[in-house]
Amino acid sequence: MDSIELMARAHALDALVLVTNCDKIIPGMAMAALSLNIPTVMISGGPMLAGVCDGKEVDLSNIFEAVGRRAAGTMSDEELREIEDLTCPTCGSCAGMFTANTMNCMMEALGLALPGNGTIPAVYSARDRLAKEAGRAVMALFERDIRPRDIMTQAAFDNAVAVDMALGGSTNTALHLPALARTAGLSLTLDRFDEIGARTPHLCSMSPGGSHHIQDLFAAGGVQAVMSRLVEGGLIDASPVTATGRTVAENLEGVRVRDDAVIRPLRDPYHAQGGLAVLKGNLAPEGSVVKQSAVDPSMLRHSGPARVFDGEEAVTEAILGGRIRHGDVVVIRYEGPKGGPGMREMLTPTSALAGMGMDKTVALITDGRFSGASRGASIGHVSPEAAAGGAIGLVEEGDTIE
Repeated sequence: MDSIELMARAHALDALVLVTNCDKIIPGMAMAALSLNIPTVMISGGPMLAGVCDGKEVDLSNIFEAVGRRAAGTMSDEELREIEDLTCPTCGSCAGMFTANTMNCMMEALGLALPGNGTIPAVYSARDRLAKEAGRAVMALFERDIRPRDIMTQAAFDNAVAVDMALGGSTNTALHLPALARTAGLSLTLDRFDEIGARTPHLCSMSPGGSHHIQDLFAAGGVQAVMSRLVEGGLIDASPVTATGRTVAENLEGVRVRDDAVIRPLRDPYHAQGGLAVLKGNLAPEGSVVKQSAVDPSMLRHSGPARVFDGEEAVTEAILGGRIRHGDVVVIRYEGPKGGPGMREMLTPTSALAGMGMDKTVALITDGRFSGASRGASIGHVSPEAAAGGAIGLVEEGDTIE
């Protein structure tokens, strides 16, 4: 964010095209756009295609889970090597609804990126055409003096959260979208996420919680088709202006869902509530976040003994060493913004548990965060964090957690 602001101000730029693709770079660039508030269009490099192994589509989460399967003795070295070679077959951001693709979809839902930005695969010629359109669009925004804060309004943020809930996106949106809102001088709280999630159905079963990948969502009509479904139900506001210079409603003219299995009708969602849930309790009085669409129904209620670890490395060693038992509640603390420091993502332990077949029997609670590729009963962002005196720091080995 700071480096973009520095260069834009140093060179007195009149407008920006921000080229991004992965995880934290996307919200960082968008924060810079909001801070500078000069006409801006974002264009991502696009998602990669899913790989194919033994006739099944595979993505990044599969290789991480394969490491857990190898540790459990259910996969050979040769099988691990095969899936490693086939998992990421093209350039682009990882093929599931992980953090990078979620945030690129959020930029489209917010209106800072053109329609198609979130789902057109990196290797498709349509991605090149979209990049050319981004160049034309930014000149039109400049001529009309339409700026990021004109686009990313309170209504646009509410729209983005609703789209996030319908897609079943990464838990990291609960960090990135509020940071963007704050930069815009707006407020987006966890309670607002929960409120929108309670009324917005989960329409897309995307990897890691489901079987579909970004290429499937693109073929079904992409983010715009999801938004058209939400407009039908009065679940988003169609009035905000976007990077096209047109409103959401105008962008959606002629848009239709091309595959009801990928983007379910409102009357037949995968889940009645959105993909993310905010949980509160005596361990998280200020809230925590779980991707409920990726939790097995049998784990929606769970009680078990705490297995306490102060850091990711220690818990990863314990999981791969076979020291975690079915029914346990793994607690990973001192991984928050202060304790990490920096709130590292923890894909390795969640994927190892899934690979070892424990995602349906073991819960994981942390004051850190996860990769968007994580699945299972993985509850993150526990607040206050241990390093700030949170109750998660008081949990002892063997304590019962519900």
